[in-house]
This record gives sequence, C-alpha cells and structure tokens, in this order.
Amino acid sequence: MNIKKTINNILKVGWSLLLGGAILYWMYRGFDFQQVKDVLLLKMNWTWMLLSFPFGILAQAFRGWRWKQTLDPIGEHPRSSVSVNSIFMSYALSLLVPRIGEFARCGVLKRWEGISFPKSLGTVVTERIIDSLLVLLIAGCVFLLQIPVFLNFFDKTGTSMESILHQFTATGYIVTTICGIAILFLLHFLLKKLSIYNKVKATLQGLWQGVASLKGVRNVPLFIGFTLGIWLCYFLHYFLTFQCFEATSHLSVMCGLVTFIIGSIAVVVPTPNGAGPWHFAVKTMLILYGISSNDALFFVLIVHSIQTLLVILLGIYAWISLSFTEKKMRNDK
Repeated sequence: MNIKKTINNILKVGWSLLLGGAILYWMYRGFDFQQVKDVLLLKMNWTWMLLSFPFGILAQAFRGWRWKQTLDPIGEHPRSSVSVNSIFMSYALSLLVPRIGEFARCGVLKRWEGISFPKSLGTVVTERIIDSLLVLLIAGCVFLLQIPVFLNFFDKTGTSMESILHQFTATGYIVTTICGIAILFLLHFLLKKLSIYNKVKATLQGLWQGVASLKGVRNVPLFIGFTLGIWLCYFLHYFLTFQCFEATSHLSVMCGLVTFIIGSIAVVVPTPNGAGPWHFAVKTMLILYGISSNDALFFVLIVHSIQTLLVILLGIYAWISLSFTEKKMRNDK
C-alpha cells in the first residue's frame, strides 16, 4: 500500500514537472538565451528589482502574522517568528512538490509548537477561501474597468477579437486546454482527498475548528489589514518589475493589475511556483497591451526566475532560523 502511495506521489510530481517543462519548452523553443545575459547585465534596471524584494518578503511575513491571528481563537498561540518561518519554508518546499507547502507549514507548527495538525490545516483552508474570494472580487472589478480600454484598443488599431484569436496558434489553444484540464484534475484530487479526510472524525473536528476560528478573531480590522497587505505587497512585488525593462516601464497600474490577476489565477495549475502556466498567461496579456512577443518572453523569464530565487533564499533562511529555535513539547497534542 505504501509502495502504491509512493508511486502515485512520484507520478503527481512528475506530471507537474512535465507540464511546466512542456509549456516552457514550447514558449522558448528557438529562443536565444545568450541575450538574457546581455539584458541582465546591460539593459535591466536592477534598482527597481531590488526595491521590489522587500514587498515580496513582507507579503509572506504578513501571511505568517495573519495565520498566527487565526490560530488564537482556537487556543493556539504560536510564536510570530515560527509562524513567519513556516510560511517562508512552505513556499520554498512548494518549488519541489507543488501544493506541499500548505501541509509543510502545518507540520512546522506541529514540530516546533506542538499545535494540532488538523487544527492548523483548518485555518489554512479558511485563509485560502478568503484569499480566493478577494482575488475574484478584485478580478471582477478590474476587468469591468478595463473593458473600455480593450474596446478603445481594438477601435484605434482596427483589431478585432477574431483577428487576435486567429493569431493564437493551435499550440496556444492546446496549452490553454491542458492547463484547464490540469485544474479540473486538481479539483477532482482535492475533492477526493477531502471525502476521505472527512471520514476521520478527529480530523474533521480539527478542520472545523480551524474554519470556525475566523468568527473569534479578536481584532478584525487587523485581520483585514493583514489580508489587504498581503495582496498589496504581492502586487507591488510584481508591478515594480515593470520599471526594470524599457519595454514595460510605460505600462499603467491597471495593466499591472490585470496581468497580476491573470498570473495569480494561472498558478492554480499545479506546477512548481506556477512555472509554465504563469509565463504563458502573463506573456499573453502583455502582448495584448502592445508588448512585443520577444520582450514579453524576456520579462516573464527574468522576473519569475529572480523572484523564485528570492523564495529559495527565504526558505534557506527559515530552515537555518528554525534550526536554532527551541521546540515546545506538549503532551496534550
């Protein structure tokens, strides 16, 4: 049974790597990677990239502080440093195995704080629901506001949606279809796991306690502030990179919001850090805003690679920090 489970896990990881790799290969086939070195050393404005780093770090820190707040109502009080480090660690581990980070951060709290795994996992479910609703709300508002922009673009350039779809190659449709199928498989897997999970009474109780913890949040304005802070920092972490390249430096905040939201939705596809689907989605939207295909390819490749490196460094920092953190042993957990 364990062998079967191991094989299934290997296949899932292999599938995610294959999917991400296939999309990247299709996007960058025939691409001159030697030019990337020239862009990095000669053409890129590193000042803006460095200015974006604190927002990437703050977004994860806010997530850690918010998680600590959602655990308080169910009688769990982890140290702030452990909560934040668990988030740093979870994002880094998700680069190896997609979606494993959510479980890994609960494991960190279990090991260092003695907090019940089901309880902490329940609060993670709560967080994801809130984040998903917020992203959908922002997405709806932004796209409604951008409809006149798109219509004006089509009118000025004489471009129609039909001509854009005509330029969207057969391979592009295939990639989009594969991403859609991957999302459906992910949803099926999660629902299947949830049905099995719910058979275990203790686990179900822990999950419910975690979800219900939001009702008892003591400082609701602070919780809302953390939530808005998370997504504002994520956005600034991304948007400031527009200024790193001449081709994208003129793009508006609204353009940044649209491409950011599309990218955030694309990472639902289970690949390491959204590699592949994120590149494809953001590149496609940048082209719609008038950026050349080559410049868009440079942008998504460099930005994603550097921001992934930051995630790795934060994960290493968290691992070292936790190694020197005293563990709390509790007999009641």
